[in-house]
Order: sequence, then C-alpha cells, then structure tokens
Amino acid sequence: MSERIVRSEPRAAAVPLLDRIAVASLDRALRHLEGGTLVVELPDGTTRRYGSGPAVSMSIHDNGIFRRIATRAKLGLGESYTANEWDTDDLVGLFELLLRNAEAAAQRHTTLRRILEARPRPNRRNGFLAARRNIAYHYDLGNDLFELMLDETMTYSCGIFESADDSLADAQRRKYRRICETLQLGPDDRVLEIGCGWGGFARFASTEYGAHVTGLTISHAQATFARERNTAAGLDGRIAILEEDYRRHDGSYTKVASIEMLEAIGEREFPTYFAAIDRFLEPAGRACVQTILVPDERWNRYRKTPDWIERYIFPGCLIPSLGALTAASGAASRLQITEAAEIGSNYAETLRRWRTNFHDRIEEVRALGYDARFERTWDFYLAFCEAAFRTRALRDVQLTLCRASDT
Repeated sequence: MSERIVRSEPRAAAVPLLDRIAVASLDRALRHLEGGTLVVELPDGTTRRYGSGPAVSMSIHDNGIFRRIATRAKLGLGESYTANEWDTDDLVGLFELLLRNAEAAAQRHTTLRRILEARPRPNRRNGFLAARRNIAYHYDLGNDLFELMLDETMTYSCGIFESADDSLADAQRRKYRRICETLQLGPDDRVLEIGCGWGGFARFASTEYGAHVTGLTISHAQATFARERNTAAGLDGRIAILEEDYRRHDGSYTKVASIEMLEAIGEREFPTYFAAIDRFLEPAGRACVQTILVPDERWNRYRKTPDWIERYIFPGCLIPSLGALTAASGAASRLQITEAAEIGSNYAETLRRWRTNFHDRIEEVRALGYDARFERTWDFYLAFCEAAFRTRALRDVQLTLCRASDT
C-alpha cells in the first residue's frame, strides 16, 4: 500500500540532502508494511501512514534517527530511542509490527541486508576476565535495582504461567518445579547450578526436594545476595554459592541445572560448556539447560552482526539456535538432547510484568541514581524482548540432556 502524506505547514528551510535521502529510504522500507498501520510524524510536521489495520504512532523529534540507522545499522534504532529522538504510543506494539514484517523486508532489500551483514560480529573468545567484566556490566548494576523489577524469588528468567491470575513469583516457582521434575530430583542428589543468579533455584531445590546444591556465579553482587539469603534461611549446610567460573570448577554431581546462562558465553564457548557438563555429571546423571533461542532459519544471519542488546545490555552475549547447540553438544561431549520443552510463550508475560514493575517503581529507580537515558535504555530492552517473544522471533526451551550410555 502506498503511503498517504499530509503536510500540516510548510517548512521554513530546505531539508538537508541526507535527510531527504533518509526519508525516501523510510518510504521504501515501510511501504509494504502488513498486519497493522504505522503512523509516522516527522519533525517538519509531515505525517506518513504505512500499511493498514490497527495503528501504532511514532513521533520523530530529530532527523538524527535517519543518520543513526544509515550509519549504525542494527544499533541505530535503539541508540536513537535512548537519545530521545523519537517516541511512540505503544513501544511493544511498534516492535511487534516491525518484527512481523522483518523477514519479508529482508528478502525485499537484499542489497541493504548484505551491507548490514558486512559489519561482522567480533567472534572473540569469552575469556575469564572478559566474562567477569561482561557479567558485572549487567548483573552488578545493583541488587536494589533488580529487587524493584523482579519478584521475591529474585528470578531473572522466563516463568511459566497457568492463568492470568498467577503471580510472577508463582510462575517462577512453577518453572523451578518443572526443572526439578525433569531432573528427577531427590534428597540424595548433589546438584551443580551453572549460573545461579541470586540463588532462587538453589533455594527451591533444597527446600522443596531436599537436594544439596552448589551454585556458580561470577557476579559478586549476586553471590553476596544469595549467601545472605541462604544464611537467613538456615540453608548454609545445604547450599554452597561459589564465585567461580564454571570452566575452572572441579567437582562431581548427580544432576546439573543451568537457567538462561548459556546465552552469555558466546558461540566459541558452546563446545566448552557441554564438555564441562559431561565432565561434571556422574554415571546416569541428568542435566536441564534452559536457554533462549533464535529460530534455526535465522541463526546464520543473526550470528554475523552485533545488535543493540549485545552492545548496551548484555555485552559478549550471543543467543544460540537449537541446531547450533545440538551440533556443539554432539561434537564436544557424550551428551544427547533427549527433550526440548518449549516455554517461550510465557516469556512475553514475564517481560511484561518486569516492565510494569520498572515503570510502577520508576521514582525508586531514580532515587537509586539512574538517569533518564538509563530509563529509556531499559524500557527499549524490555519492550523489544517482550515483542520478540510475542512474535516468536525468540524462543525459550528447557533442554534435557543425558548420555546415550545412561539412557
């Protein structure tokens, strides 16, 4: 559908050539929009409408957005938002509309796609110092901040909802219970959790199933918080929280759990990760790995170029595909993926709850010293991820792993 142009008043000065080119590029990119209407208000008062159906409005305050997108590729839209160059009446809805049209747009604009993919993602090895620095960048922002956004379990991963009335904490405990049942957990089990966060799963597995749990994290803030909670609950004899990289850990366990840690390690470490789980597991052991995934058909394109979330939220991260993990596990370990339980449909609601908490308690966030740019950065991050799971641009699965000789 061709765009409709409504000019509210003439401009006082000529539009710079680069801006005219950028707006023309916007017209070309969005004129085939389907599944909704995007109403774009430009700084000069011009309004453009693309597509048909339910409308989402985008108000551009500064033409710098076009220069950012032209020169910064996948980073540009987010950088422009955090710089307050545009706003929308529905950030999640805008991302949903764009994501639903992204694949068709990539096929139409093959030249542009090749240009964007020519900017390679640095495929550096996520060494010990780099890994600790990357984790600290996000997870050591402050326990007080995460307490405002998360629930009382302090769980920063996808929950499982059965109804709209479920609390966020209930959804997280349901997720933990499913992992414990997948692991066939009992009081005789010694469990290693790779990437234990603030200790929510360790506390659940210990109190509900009687297991002894060793949790690994390389975030000092998380380790401190988890130890304090365990001490207060009288669980020091059943839970050990170690501030240690899993690659340096030595131990033998009946079960291994790892909940949305795998995304942080980078593609080159996938084989190391599965080899480590194989090494930790005793005969007849089982592992459960919960991880976000990109669909296999998008993996090769996604992995080539860094995106905004990697640059500004989770440095060093790379979301895997199921095919990439299957290949890495098969090449580096004796482990087989025996089940892949899809729970990604729950992540959109989990993220919606986190974003609601963030906004509802924004004055408390500000009181911690976070500025307006941080607010817009996290609003963009949470809204984009919610939309990505709503449109199934991202998945979330719980993988069960066993050795073939043990099944």
